[in-house]
Amino acid sequence: MVEAKKIDSANSIIESIIENQELEAKKEKIAKNIAKTAKIQGFRPGKVPVKLVKKMYSTQIEHDAVSEAIQDALNEGLKKLDIKDLIAEPEVTKFEKKEEKIEIEIKVATRPEININDEYKECVPEIEKPQVSDEEVEKELEQIAKSFAESKISQKETLEKGDIAVIDFTGYIDGEKMENGSAEAYPLEIGSNQFIPGFEEQLIGMKVGESNKIKVTFPEDYHAKELAGKEAEFEVTLQEIQEKVPAEINDELAKKYLNNQESTLDELKEYVKNSVENRKKAEIFNPKKDEILECLVKKYDIDVPEIVVNKEVDIIIDNEAQKMTPAELKEIQENPEKIKELREKFLPEAKDRVKLTFLIDEIAKKENITATDEEISNLIYYEALLQGQNPQDVLKYYQDNNLLPVLKMNLIEDKLLNKLLEDKMKG
Repeated sequence: MVEAKKIDSANSIIESIIENQELEAKKEKIAKNIAKTAKIQGFRPGKVPVKLVKKMYSTQIEHDAVSEAIQDALNEGLKKLDIKDLIAEPEVTKFEKKEEKIEIEIKVATRPEININDEYKECVPEIEKPQVSDEEVEKELEQIAKSFAESKISQKETLEKGDIAVIDFTGYIDGEKMENGSAEAYPLEIGSNQFIPGFEEQLIGMKVGESNKIKVTFPEDYHAKELAGKEAEFEVTLQEIQEKVPAEINDELAKKYLNNQESTLDELKEYVKNSVENRKKAEIFNPKKDEILECLVKKYDIDVPEIVVNKEVDIIIDNEAQKMTPAELKEIQENPEKIKELREKFLPEAKDRVKLTFLIDEIAKKENITATDEEISNLIYYEALLQGQNPQDVLKYYQDNNLLPVLKMNLIEDKLLNKLLEDKMKG
């Protein structure tokens, strides 16, 4: 006997009574199937007595029979509820074994019903479109030109900050020559803090051909422990002064920067203007996005699947556990009441997160926002680039941990919020 009822649009309960007679029939069928392939000494394949199979495989047969009965109850319940798609694994919330029957209860989760018109747009604030001045574009172009600067011999008499000093040097500690502490014609940009603190500053004012003795102290946290905290003296000769000459701001710079032989300076200016504008938009948009999400949560009252909410609570608690000390973690693990308190504490946050997931998905469909595989690949590539990792390794991590759907959802959310803000932008 199976009864099924909807609690709300996202949650349903299936109740069933599995009679012993039904269970015994399933056990018999399972035992016969095992007997066909079981290899037991003294019996030819397919000739093992079912009675012996039941005795030898009793635990497995019992488990398989109960699992099959639960699956049958689930299938029948879903049919009665007219549910074709579940959004989470069903949960058996009650399993009571009695003398003549087993009483079970199964909780199932479905996508909630959401009615969305245009009221979500009320959550989007009106903002002024950021303006980009010609001066800002010029300043950005100057930075690009500096990034393509070339080093040329300077006619300066003395070394200044920002110059490149081409030096010969030899280092000594306690009068002994340092191992790997010498170099010839070494180019050192003054002010780059590439060398030991105090080294570069003492070169300022030197003239080409001049030699000086420079005293420094290696930092206490220096990577080479044998040198950490020790005083050293360097004999330095300035062989040449070079200065960085920025590239000319012209079509050639545009071709290099945009990596296109057809590019022009006007195209580079337009590219820079758009980049500055997008940067300004991001500065305005980012704080507004949280406001929009908070507003959406308050504006809509939708059913949320309890199974999904409970899993979200698990995720939040796992994240919190990583911040705890071993002692704090042990105290919570050994105290069921504290675990219950934690779950109650994070339940509202979990509900809001799950609620937002469905709302964003529904609004994104209405706004025709999607995330392509190429966009996701590009996101992974740039993340790997920032972290100095192999993009294939980062992709594998996302695949192994089933995080690609999360990444896709986050990308859709960001694209949607950007579009909503763009649409409300004035000017």
